[in-house]
Amino acid sequence: MKIKEIIRALERFAPLPLQESYDNAGLQCGLTETEASGALLCLDVTEDVVREAVDLGCNLIVSHHPLLFRPLRQVTDADLVQRSVRIAIQNDICIYAAHTNLDNAEDGVNYRIAEKLGLIDVEMIAPRTVSTNDANVRAASAVMGYLPVAEDSFAFLQRVKQAFGVEALQHNQLLERQIQSVAICGGAGDFMLDEALRAEADAFITGEMHYHVWFGHEQEIQIAVLGHYESEQYTREIFREVIERVAPNLPVYDTDINTNPIHIL
Repeated sequence: MKIKEIIRALERFAPLPLQESYDNAGLQCGLTETEASGALLCLDVTEDVVREAVDLGCNLIVSHHPLLFRPLRQVTDADLVQRSVRIAIQNDICIYAAHTNLDNAEDGVNYRIAEKLGLIDVEMIAPRTVSTNDANVRAASAVMGYLPVAEDSFAFLQRVKQAFGVEALQHNQLLERQIQSVAICGGAGDFMLDEALRAEADAFITGEMHYHVWFGHEQEIQIAVLGHYESEQYTREIFREVIERVAPNLPVYDTDINTNPIHIL
């Protein structure tokens, strides 16, 4: 199967028009007419990840975060991005990213977070309609679902910490009422806190939040911040499911490299 056919499947699941205006999802580098030899799945592309693809015999890397957010003025060894591009081109490796289009897609990143928490009746918060080449589709930056049985805030936070393997879970004051409705926006999602409040969610989960956004919500909503990497770590499962449906015999690997730049002491 050609790389372009795998990309086409990924874009059927998460069409590029769903991405935010600042984003650069899609093809990052490489030739898509090439037959795929294998796919390496990751959250971030680094030079070590590209070398891992070379070692595994993969000529396709599928990443959540784009390697190229901004245009390159040169390709040298000056920084991580340039080095990664140079190594990929030298080894005929194609790099593709599905970022905010996957965040905003139905059954995308936020739905996967909800699934890991055992939520039911998951729906988009403040959905919008986006026109694609094939049809009009619904998209949203956040979702809300429900715990099958309401639980106290401490038990809920323990559930979150365990499900995502979080070393240090950030949260605000413990809510003194039971939690059942949970709003989710993976990654840097504090811009959706007001929408979560309008949806009357008991809790709001995201990957990171600015300091001042925390203030004023005590006993209004339970906030839990996982870490950006932690909130999106299961994105690779989505990539794998999409690819294996169209190319069941293609070797597909999860990277063995933890690209999270943040360490907890």
